[in-house]
Parts: sequence; structure tokens; C-alpha cells
Amino acid sequence: ALLEEVKKGGGENAVLRHTRRNKKLFVRERLRLLLDHEDFLELSPLAGLHMPYGDVPAAGCLTGIGRICGIWCVFIASDATVKGGTIYPIGVKKQLRAQEIAMENRLLSVHLVDSGGAFLPLQSELFPDKLHGGRIFYNEAIMSAMGIPQVAVVCGSCVAGGAYIPTMAEESVIIDKIGTLFLAGPPLVKAATGEDVSPEDLGGARLHSQVSGCSDHFAPSEEEAYVCIRNVVSTLNCHPVPEEDREPDSPLYSPEELLGLAPQDYSCTLPVKLILSRLVDGSRFQEFKAAYGATLVTGFGHVEGHLVGIVANNGELAHDAALKGSHFVQLCGQRGIPILFLQNTAPQPAGPASISQAHSNRLKAQASMMAAVACAAVPKITIVIGGCFGSDSYVMCGRSFSPNFLFLWPNARVALVDSRHFPTVPPAGDWTGGELELEQLKAKLEEESSAFYSSSRLWDDGIILPQDTRKV
Repeated sequence: ALLEEVKKGGGENAVLRHTRRNKKLFVRERLRLLLDHEDFLELSPLAGLHMPYGDVPAAGCLTGIGRICGIWCVFIASDATVKGGTIYPIGVKKQLRAQEIAMENRLLSVHLVDSGGAFLPLQSELFPDKLHGGRIFYNEAIMSAMGIPQVAVVCGSCVAGGAYIPTMAEESVIIDKIGTLFLAGPPLVKAATGEDVSPEDLGGARLHSQVSGCSDHFAPSEEEAYVCIRNVVSTLNCHPVPEEDREPDSPLYSPEELLGLAPQDYSCTLPVKLILSRLVDGSRFQEFKAAYGATLVTGFGHVEGHLVGIVANNGELAHDAALKGSHFVQLCGQRGIPILFLQNTAPQPAGPASISQAHSNRLKAQASMMAAVACAAVPKITIVIGGCFGSDSYVMCGRSFSPNFLFLWPNARVALVDSRHFPTVPPAGDWTGGELELEQLKAKLEEESSAFYSSSRLWDDGIILPQDTRKV
């Protein structure tokens, strides 16, 4: 239901104004014209949803991964039905994450720019800092130096900072009567100089194709612009990823059953091998150290034909389990095998105040595994299939440990502490707050640990349905 809400963009009236009055295509229609086929992984589609930006429904831009001419690309596309494509802080964060993915994976970037520039009332959250709006242009320059191509289509108004995205791209297309490119539009020219000037005369497609040279290709229509970009991509001398010779084996047990296996109580009573048997090809799993540290399952398997090392919570991450995890992660690093982490931690209720030797030993073992995970120079993909609490988030390659991708199932909980174990009765001693204050704090922790709270703030790369995990 939330994904359908996001697909409506800025709402029915905004979509009608965009498609009828301005004769422009909707952002997802533009992508359909560009992509080889329907396979498209949309990144963080719920980013910005229900965040405190007044009536802005989402981030105002769509990012994702798909293929043009067989070449994997990252797409960054404005949704101008959302406040005219105005850039909000969450939109900047979303674009920077897409560029990070492009740099890590050396993927061609395709920008579809239709933006009203930055939302000025929030300029302190958009402009001055290292990871604010200017970083987008910095990244474009760095990616170009790395030999990662970037192309752009000016498919609407590109004002202020939005104007630099296509001008810094290697090749750009501008669409007649639709695309405009200027630092300040006609209203500001009028305010500053008293001069009346049309958008076309100030920064239209013919001006930038024939006079300024800001655009490399002139397109009479949107459809022709996307044909032009596909032709540009075909000349970039990028090599398509070869298709697999044979279809990978399906699991023996249907991945559709993952929807019914998503753990709801986060106590990890569900053996994680039930999940693995519906994820890996042919349900074949070569387990590593099966009898040791059994609260963590480690081993090798194939997912859609790709060999991966799997590290999956199967209970509380105890001392032996953490040592096993450290050993296995180092093996994957030595062999150059990507690692798939399945997070489903099972925090136990707080025990006596004294620190036992077992607890101390576990700390050291977990620290060793953290170091192994941080230093393993292989791709890492993390999926939170249940609960993700406290230090286990770090040990199991949570967001702060920079996995290449991090996805959540809708039932996931991400928090410092498990709110189930949070006291609602005031402790004895110097506590000055009341029972109501503790209940309010517990309710706050509960709200902020949900998958939807996390994903709307771009702490992950999106919520995925459990049965789609293999494909994603």
C-alpha cells in the first residue's frame, strides 16, 4: 500500500498538471522507454515518506538500477510532480547514495533532470556541509576521473544547482519546448533587472544546443530523447555483463513460503536454515563449523548462480558463534567470495548487574568479528529478516559497517535495544522520572525501530518483500 502511495507522486492534480498541461511523461514512463526490459531495482522507494516536510509525500526523486543495451546503470530521475522536483534534504541523501553505489560498482549513471532546485527554507540542511548538495557535483567530477561515464537528459526545468548535473555529465540531451536550463528563471530575471524574458529565450533547448553548447544533443520530443540516450550508451565502449549460460536451480522449497516464515516476534526460535532452504539454489548449503557456535550459521551456497558466503543469526550471538563468524568472514575475504549477512538477532533480557566472565569473553569475540567484517575486501550484502539490536548490528555488517547493499523485510526491527525488554516500572534508587515517562520512552523506541521509520530516512536501500529476496 505504501509503495502504491509513492507511485502516485505528488498526487492526482500534480500528475495531471505534469502530463497534460506540460505534456511531459511521468517519471516511471521515462524509465520504461530507457530500460531494456521491466527488470528494475528501485532503491529506497519509501525515502522521505511521512517525514516532517509539510505535505511532501516522498523524496521527489527516483533512484534505481537497471540495464540499457545490456549495460548495468544507476538511474537518478527527478519526479517533478513532487513540488516541481524541488530538492529536499532527503532527496540529496538519496542521490548521494545512488552515486555511492555507482562508484562502488563502477556503474554508468543516467540522470533524468526535471528539478526546481533546492528548497530554500531548508538551505542549512541542503547546502553548506560536506555531504550536502554540492557533493553531487563533486562526485560527478570524481566519477569522470575514475572513468565511470555519466549521461543526462534535461526533461524539464533545471534551475540553480539542478543546472550543473547535466552540464557536468559527459553527454547530455535537452528536449525541445520541455527542457530548460538556467541558474535563475524568468521570475528572478524580472525581479533583478525588470526584463521580461521567456523560458525558451533564457535557457531553452535551441539556445543550449546552438548557442551556449551546454547541451550536446537536441531532441524534438521525449521519446526521441530516450532513443538518443540509448544510442549514446551504445557508444561508451562499456561491455555488457554476459548472460548466464544456464538457468540456476530453484530452491527445493518455494521462495513464496518466505512470506509466512518472516519472524514476527524476533526471538529467533525459527531455525534460520528454514530461510536458507528457500533462498539458495537447489537448497544446497555447505555448512562451515556446523557443530560449533550453532547460534550463528555460516557456510557456502549459490544465489541465482552466484557463489556467496552466508552468515546468518540463529540465536544470540554468543562467544563461540562470534569466533566462528570471524574465522568464516576471513575465509571469504581470502577467497574473494561475496558475503550475504542475514540479521535476526535475539537479545536476551538484562540479567544481574555483575559482569560475568562469559559476557566479557563474548565482547572480545564480537570485537574480533567486527574487525574481520570491516576489513573483508569483498562485496557485502545485508538483509535484516527479523530483529537487529545493539552491537549485533555492527558485527553482522549493519549500516555503519558500509555493506554494499542493505535491505529490510517489512517485519524488521532495527534498534539499539529491544523494546520488549525495556522496563516500564521505575527502578529503585535515584530515578526521578515516573512510570508514564518510561512508557512514553518505550513507545518512542518501538516506533523508531520499525522498518518503515528506518527506510524513510534512507538508513537502508529499501524494504523488500521476503519472497523477492533471491531476485533482489
